[in-house]
Amino acid sequence: MYTMSVFKFAESELEHLNIIYEDDVLLVCNKPAGLMVEPDRNNFPNLLQQVKNYLKEKTGSKTLYVQHLHRLDRPVSGVVLFTKKREYLKDLSEQFAQRTVSKYYQALTSTAPAQLSGTLEQWHRKEKKKAVLVPEGTEFSERIKLEYSVKQFGNRFLWEIKLHTGKYHQIRVQLAGLGCPIIGDALYGSDEQYKSNAIALHAAKLVIQHPVTLKQMEFKTQSDF
Repeated sequence: MYTMSVFKFAESELEHLNIIYEDDVLLVCNKPAGLMVEPDRNNFPNLLQQVKNYLKEKTGSKTLYVQHLHRLDRPVSGVVLFTKKREYLKDLSEQFAQRTVSKYYQALTSTAPAQLSGTLEQWHRKEKKKAVLVPEGTEFSERIKLEYSVKQFGNRFLWEIKLHTGKYHQIRVQLAGLGCPIIGDALYGSDEQYKSNAIALHAAKLVIQHPVTLKQMEFKTQSDF
């Protein structure tokens, strides 16, 4: 019978890697804004390498396996899921592909939409390093969907978002399409400063089915808003 070990950490162990949860199969981190999830050709620091370094130091293994299941944009903070077992990669990947994973975000804007709650279903296309909203049927476009609710948050507006699809810059372009660019997101029209190398968008919660126990697992983090 498979026995699952859940690991606990001292504060000193988490100084450079904010681990939300870890067991024999899963490792879940709270990625800071400004850090890439995976390496690129410029060899910037990235979360995957931090996780590998942590596991190498912990286990002493030079042949360990770890793989992220999804990505967040560099200026976005929040939950990122990894698996430490190659044999469970397919199961977890299929959960994302079949959209049985639930993904929740928070965002801050300086303006409010005409409707304070609703569902956005649009068509999206990536153009170089930016996403655009396009008419249905446009070549190379894909349907995108999210649900949102908005409330006053000081002199700003706090968005609670459930993401149904996960396309390139999806939340960023859809909110900008309502005339509500995310604070700090100059690429999509924000003229308000946020933090260095960051926009006010946070992956706040991820819900999956554990590939071993088959239990529903919910991983949450607090934003710095």
